[in-house]
Amino acid sequence: MGKSKRIGILTSGGDCSGLNAVIRAVVHCASGKGWEVLGIRQATLGLMARPPQVTKLDIDQVDPLLTSGGTMLGTTNKGDPFAFPMPDGSLCDRSPEIITGYHQLDLDALIGIGGDGSLAILRHLAQQGGINLVGIPKTIDNDIGITEHAIGFDTAVNIATEALDRLHFTAASHSRVMILEVMGRDAGHIALAAGIAGGADVILIPEILYSLEDICYQIKHRQEEGKNYCLIIVSEAVRTQEGEILTLTNRLGQCRYGGIGEYLADQISDRIGAETRVTVLGHIQRGGTASPLDRLVASAFGVAAVNLIEEGKYDYMVAWQNRQVITVPIEEAIAQYRAVNPEDTLVKTARGLGIYLGESPLVLHNSEMN
Repeated sequence: MGKSKRIGILTSGGDCSGLNAVIRAVVHCASGKGWEVLGIRQATLGLMARPPQVTKLDIDQVDPLLTSGGTMLGTTNKGDPFAFPMPDGSLCDRSPEIITGYHQLDLDALIGIGGDGSLAILRHLAQQGGINLVGIPKTIDNDIGITEHAIGFDTAVNIATEALDRLHFTAASHSRVMILEVMGRDAGHIALAAGIAGGADVILIPEILYSLEDICYQIKHRQEEGKNYCLIIVSEAVRTQEGEILTLTNRLGQCRYGGIGEYLADQISDRIGAETRVTVLGHIQRGGTASPLDRLVASAFGVAAVNLIEEGKYDYMVAWQNRQVITVPIEEAIAQYRAVNPEDTLVKTARGLGIYLGESPLVLHNSEMN
């Protein structure tokens, strides 16, 4: 057994299923080496606090967490520490406080679980303050370059697929067009995967343009074949046909994607008179029990991250490729944004199944619509 180490672990950015499985794996693997693990609460906010807000983690504490959703440590996706919003409305560079908190804890290394934005911030802090950082990718959008799987994605797809499964019955019962709006910040991976798995008739993603006329043609074509309903799944980041980004702003002035489902419903109803309903899945996709695949990948990532620390290999992220864990420089991993490639296998699969995915206008649809 090597020299005992003290390592910190935090979860940053939006929550998702599988985070607790990562924490559990890290504690198991590190404890087997005789190391101490400190869980940092509320991400970098915990390192800003004085004293830093941490919890010593042991196996008995984390063992029941394998199937638990969310993160036992809490997280935050508000406030860039290099331009942190203060109560008076000003912005303050609070990065030195985070760096000092890390060193006050006498940590040998820090494991950061986050998406591309969180990992970029953590890497900046690490370079500035001498933090030994190892990254683990998590995002339901699955848009981090290099890795084929990010923690949380598979669970989100499972939830969206189940929603489509349930919508089939009510759509058929009432002869309706059912629109399911799912998350997807700028990438359509959730909509594409769930749309295929859930038997959608139309899949709309931000990477591929679409035509409302073609969507309506798809609906009418199904009706002519005796199919009285239609399922549409759309990523929240899809724009209107005119290219407008639809957003919602709450009372605090916070802006987020929202409204594309209602836009499509209105357009379809106006054009062909179809009875249309919208379901916005929202944060349900982030919660609940992690899927078996997310648990497996999370466990593999946690063990691999601890092994990187043992090797003294920092500024690296673990990733999943070709059914195994690999390690890549964090800078390289977050530099490669992973949107849906219009030539991807799943895109070709959807089209091969007859799903409308925004390809060029369908032949003769203008005459059939008149």
